[in-house]
Amino acid sequence: MSEESDSGNFNSRRKFVLGMFGLGGGALLLRDTYLQVVREPFLMRQGDVRHLRTIPILAHRGMVLDRNRRPLAISTPVKSIWIDPAQNASSADLARLAGYLQLDPTHLQQRFKQAQGMSLQFMWVKRQVPPYVARNALAMKILGLGARTEYKRYYPMGEVGSHLLGFTNISGQGQDGLELEFDAWMAGASGSKQVVVDAYGQVVEDVQVVKPVQPGRNLATTIDQRIQYLAYVALEEMVRRCSATSGSVVVMDPRNGEIVAMVDQPSFNPNIRSDFHSRLYRNRAATDAFEPGSTMKPFTLSAALMSGQYTPSTKIDTSPGWYMLDGHTIKDDLDFGTIDLTQVLQFSSNVAASKIAITLPAKLMWGVFERAGFGQITHSGFPGEASGMLHNYLGWKQINQATIAYGYDISVTTLQLAEAYCAIANGGVRYPATFVRRNAHEPGIRVMPAKVANTIRHMLRSVITPQGTAYSARIPGYTVAGKTGTAYRVTSHGFSKHDFNAVFVGMVPASNPRLVAAVVVRSPQKQHFGGQVAAPVFQQVMSGAMRLWDIPPDDLKGLHQATGRHRA
Repeated sequence: MSEESDSGNFNSRRKFVLGMFGLGGGALLLRDTYLQVVREPFLMRQGDVRHLRTIPILAHRGMVLDRNRRPLAISTPVKSIWIDPAQNASSADLARLAGYLQLDPTHLQQRFKQAQGMSLQFMWVKRQVPPYVARNALAMKILGLGARTEYKRYYPMGEVGSHLLGFTNISGQGQDGLELEFDAWMAGASGSKQVVVDAYGQVVEDVQVVKPVQPGRNLATTIDQRIQYLAYVALEEMVRRCSATSGSVVVMDPRNGEIVAMVDQPSFNPNIRSDFHSRLYRNRAATDAFEPGSTMKPFTLSAALMSGQYTPSTKIDTSPGWYMLDGHTIKDDLDFGTIDLTQVLQFSSNVAASKIAITLPAKLMWGVFERAGFGQITHSGFPGEASGMLHNYLGWKQINQATIAYGYDISVTTLQLAEAYCAIANGGVRYPATFVRRNAHEPGIRVMPAKVANTIRHMLRSVITPQGTAYSARIPGYTVAGKTGTAYRVTSHGFSKHDFNAVFVGMVPASNPRLVAAVVVRSPQKQHFGGQVAAPVFQQVMSGAMRLWDIPPDDLKGLHQATGRHRA
């Protein structure tokens, strides 16, 4: 009985255990069916929320290139570290992370808590760090920490091209200069992709591209990096030597309006964000207007020649070196006596220029100035470009017409001056200034008859002689034509008697101009005449440019005299 009883109990227990296994298996099967069929959509969504992310794919910003395809601005890949506040990283981990990234731990904690309070799932920790820094940070295995690829803008020329190129913000959007003007061209369009992330928020697998990325396009400019550097060095040296407040240089090709170089002082390094101060990064060559002084006289004399009342040999009596007009004194530095129109430019006579101007129809004179581009922006597209000031001739009084003739009661920019002189250099045809190559068949704007322009250009050669005001602008082996300007600066109390703008605008070779340069040095000390301060900058820049562009000399006699050699 005992054995039969034990056997019966064993069978009962076995059946019970097997039954429990069966019930458990059935329950699991039912639960599996419930999860796989009934709850599948919900669970899939929750899984995706926890592990599937859609992240942006940033577009690579196009490069800025010079006319010889050398890079002026490029974007390099870097890493930016972020964190998901919803993952509840510990305070100790955040402090450890802040220490490694050289951040303020308290500030990072505050930002993290604010993001949690707003139920955010994304917060930048530190942007644009080297890839190895991001790798080391991710190796800490902090909950929710991740890194994304971004692009950092780099400018190989540093401060040499800063005013021209401008800069981008940390997100790669153009903020100033060519970066701003051509932002849409270079920016491209970002895309997006789905990825799987692990518990730490790090990407473990790419799933699919949601939106393809469109890289930005390169911007090929007309700038010559080499001449840009020459201009920067020459201007920086002169501004420092003369303790000037600022200076600008613009170099252009008169045959098509291409801007070859544009520099300013003081400057800043766009690669160092701590250098970014508004007083430094304003491009004064395009944004600062000033009264140009005697550099306006060639346009006054152009109007005189066009009137038919004057020829280059017409005589003007300037004695005794001053005269009164409408209660104002107009004077020269010296009594030049009786001079012809060429000598008006050579000696830079205010008396002669003003006497000529008041005999001309105001509409004719205004028309020459207006067609030369004064009183209007150049349409180069540079952000913030100033239009300067040229009052309509209907409001001119005789004294206005007289002072405009020698560069007062009118304001211009350095870029406008360069563009206007390009018209004289190019046989009277002006091409609007441009930073990009234009269609070769695009017509220019006729400013004055070719005969008049060529005559003025020939007359301007007399300025670059021992008797002229800009002998320091001479370039051995090349003929040079140009004009100086020395103008009082305007202060809150009127014209200063001790503060000047020194200006020179010239072209070379004068026989067939290939380049035009305008130089402005503001508030120079010790020396202040255009021939002393601005003309030497022109000479240094253009003599180098002639070699770089391999332009053959057109004045071999002058070259031999300069080197002390003479023909046999």
